[in-house]
Amino acid sequence: MTSIQANKQKAEAALQDVEKVTKAVLAEPSNALVTLQDADAPASEQIKKRMAELDMSDTQSIISFGSNAQTELQQISQSMLAGVRNKDVGPAGDSLRGIVSTIRGFSVSELDVRRKQSWWERLLGRAAPMAKFVARFEDVQGQIDKITDDLLAHEHVLLKDIESLDVLYEKTLNFYDELALYIAAGEEKLAELDTKTIPAKEAEVSASSEEDGVMKAQELRDMRSARDDLERRVQNLKLTRQVTMQSLPSIRLVQENDKSLVTKINSTLVNTVPL
Repeated sequence: MTSIQANKQKAEAALQDVEKVTKAVLAEPSNALVTLQDADAPASEQIKKRMAELDMSDTQSIISFGSNAQTELQQISQSMLAGVRNKDVGPAGDSLRGIVSTIRGFSVSELDVRRKQSWWERLLGRAAPMAKFVARFEDVQGQIDKITDDLLAHEHVLLKDIESLDVLYEKTLNFYDELALYIAAGEEKLAELDTKTIPAKEAEVSASSEEDGVMKAQELRDMRSARDDLERRVQNLKLTRQVTMQSLPSIRLVQENDKSLVTKINSTLVNTVPL
């Protein structure tokens, strides 16, 4: 088996992986924020579970509300992008251009024994067509074999990167949806504070004796302050969700570029090189 045939078999074996990654359909994010009242039973349970994480008497509980999901996404992003960030697709493109240039510089017409030699070729006593063709073929074949090995290596790296970006996209989308649950939980808690908890405390202050009134009034101020802290935290989560929404198309753009390149590489290996 020649090296070209062997490389073609490797490329054809990778074709299934190429088709798999290029045909993968990624879910689209939803802009809607579901409230507790409009949520279905499973989502409602998830929102209530996140509401239970809040302790309005603990400032740290409010400040860290939803931060676990943010930390998880940061860790995932750093690990997934570690290899992709350092990857340079330039060499893959250079190899593609190199193989095209090499093939274009190789002409089968040199083998034509009926071709009339130019006066310059006769003057310099150039080699017979067959001998010259064989020498040229061996040189070009060596160049093509080397570039083919490079392309196979680039293809392998690109396929791994596309799979990593698939995982990153899915995790980012899950985080995006997770933020929606925390935002819904925070807004539901704010509504509860505004319509029930704070009015109840205000009534308690009004009904308390002068001796107890000072302490009750301070509790009311602390509750209002905690409520404002939670509102700021919810706004921060909304901003984070918006940034996350904008990052999803960026991940897909990198993927599409990698998919386009890996398709070109595989087509070159399967079709162009053997021809």
